[in-house]
Amino acid sequence: MSDPPPDLSAAAGAVDLAEDVVSRATKALVQQGGVDANQTVAYDLAHAASAAATARASLAYGTRGETEARLACAFVADAVADLATRVFGREAAWGVDDRWMAPAGPFVAAHREPAYLASLCGREGPRHLDPDFELVAETFHRFAEQQVRPHAEHVHRTNGDIPEEIITGLGELGAFGLSVPEAYGGFATGGESDYLGMVVATEELSWGSLGIGGSLITRPEILTRALLYGGTEEQKHRWLPRLATGELLAAVAVTEPDFGSDVAGVVTSATPVEGGWLINGVKTWSTFAARADLLMLLARTDPDRSQGHRGLSVFVVDKPRGPGAGFLFHQDVGGAPRPAGRLEGRPIDTLGYRGMHSYELAFENWFVPEDNLVGRDDGLGRGFYLQMQGFENGRLQTAARAVGVMQAAYEAARDYAAGRVVFGSPIIDYQLTRTKLTRMAVLIQATRQFSYQVARLMASGQGMLEASMVKAYVCRAAEWVTREALQIHGGMGYAEEFPVSRYFVDARVLSIFEGADETLALKVIARKLLEGA
Repeated sequence: MSDPPPDLSAAAGAVDLAEDVVSRATKALVQQGGVDANQTVAYDLAHAASAAATARASLAYGTRGETEARLACAFVADAVADLATRVFGREAAWGVDDRWMAPAGPFVAAHREPAYLASLCGREGPRHLDPDFELVAETFHRFAEQQVRPHAEHVHRTNGDIPEEIITGLGELGAFGLSVPEAYGGFATGGESDYLGMVVATEELSWGSLGIGGSLITRPEILTRALLYGGTEEQKHRWLPRLATGELLAAVAVTEPDFGSDVAGVVTSATPVEGGWLINGVKTWSTFAARADLLMLLARTDPDRSQGHRGLSVFVVDKPRGPGAGFLFHQDVGGAPRPAGRLEGRPIDTLGYRGMHSYELAFENWFVPEDNLVGRDDGLGRGFYLQMQGFENGRLQTAARAVGVMQAAYEAARDYAAGRVVFGSPIIDYQLTRTKLTRMAVLIQATRQFSYQVARLMASGQGMLEASMVKAYVCRAAEWVTREALQIHGGMGYAEEFPVSRYFVDARVLSIFEGADETLALKVIARKLLEGA
């Protein structure tokens, strides 16, 4: 039983079974009072649905070769086993009996058998990108290896700033213009390549470093999508070409001390004055805000709080570049009949994800010209929808960042295991190490392939739910992969001299930003599932 042939037919049956359980649980949740009355089960349901969607994508990958089929079967077996742990003891809440898994039992047992998994160690599978995207991967991998990785540890340990040569180099590669249409000076052609190219490039840059590589192109991406969706032509021509070259870099200022994922409660105000708006309030977790030239700011333009998200608008706020250690800017009113403006940025020290730096921003009568309201008059009250256009794509990009971090951690663990001798043998020769490495490789390839699928869906105007699913699933997976990679290093994994410790702390942020895991699971995925029940 140590080496069963890959059985994609049985794997497909197991995925069908998992999807049926998700469907039954969704209907049961409706009958039992919905998401808010059943948050624990709803949370597990969201992750189970995300795993099932990833497994479905793995089946398509499995048809492309023998190694691919083995990896797909291993992933499906693990996903169904994980589903079983979520359901066990809560069968009634899931709408199933305690024999629900019986049809998939033999398949799961065969493809989770330790000797079988150990035999797959080292078989990582090809990505199956076409030549154009292989060139994208090679180009950004080479940049990450030569320009990003040499700086990554120093920036992490000193909590330093991203070196300017990395920003300049990415601009020269066109990384900031991947989603900017050609008509506005970028490289996007309006097809599948726009999304898939972004995913491939982001993974490779994150392999180099999450903090100083993979996240640099996320914020311009979010602003670009908002401008394309709701900006005026003048605004698109004003900002997009300079974003595409990296001449202008952007940060996002949405989250507030009391309102994170619940953006409808935002209280930072934009008050109309002659020629523009005065911004007052506090934003937090504004990543890269010091170095950025522009802030994509979500503010309340309707003082009536009962309007909720309908009272929000998006502004592009010009600001000087500031030092990473914090900044304070004063705005000269130049004789205008309004108070002087003030913008202060206080850095928030973090245990990982260093280099980008996150800030608490305090706005006091900061003037923004009327031309900087995205969409001008047509943009009033549409801020929630504009920022969501960016964040939905940002979730896909965050999934790609997670895949890059996982790939880096896996390679570090694999190489260390090959050279570390314990009890007379390299630890890669031991079954436990081999099964861990196999499960890492299986998770990485499965989530990578799902991210490719979601990119293709989003290019066709679909995939909004799937973008949330891939973000939720892969970011939790990254926590496990980096944890096991650190564990394989033993005591040296806890030492900063090995980069695996950086991968571990960096991965922890992935399920927090771009939609906290719990909010994404309950407010987006579970609710969408119930709406379709």
